[in-house]
Amino acid sequence: MKRKSRARHLLFLPSLLTIVFASQAVVSAPSIPNPVLYLTGTEIFKEGNKQFIRYKFDVFNKADFPAEMFAPAPDLPPCGKNTKSSRTWVDFYEQNGKRLFGFCAFTKPADLATIWFPVEEGVAPPSWVYIELMDRRTNTKYKSNLADTTE
Repeated sequence: MKRKSRARHLLFLPSLLTIVFASQAVVSAPSIPNPVLYLTGTEIFKEGNKQFIRYKFDVFNKADFPAEMFAPAPDLPPCGKNTKSSRTWVDFYEQNGKRLFGFCAFTKPADLATIWFPVEEGVAPPSWVYIELMDRRTNTKYKSNLADTTE
């Protein structure tokens, strides 16, 4: 009887070790942070017959986002006619939650250094904005801090 019990324990040990080591890998995996947004400047541009001000931003911790978040995702719904849009889309919002502008074709985290939204010249911009990164593969949103729109 003792041999059967010992044999069961010996068979159980590899399974237990696998579970322990697997859970350690999950616990030690780096978590994805919320983006830290800040204004880098403004510039005037013309589109059609109208003048706009482009409010340019960067994400301070862009290097903390895994590259696979910005890989093409042709198996997910397209962005307009772009059938190879990225897994993660980036949207600008006013402080009150009104969507301003978005990007759906980034290819790497470094692209977060070139985000912006337009405001027609003569129109007051929102005082504060934030972005959301929407990982469409995991259905997870990463919301930034509120960032000032004045230089």
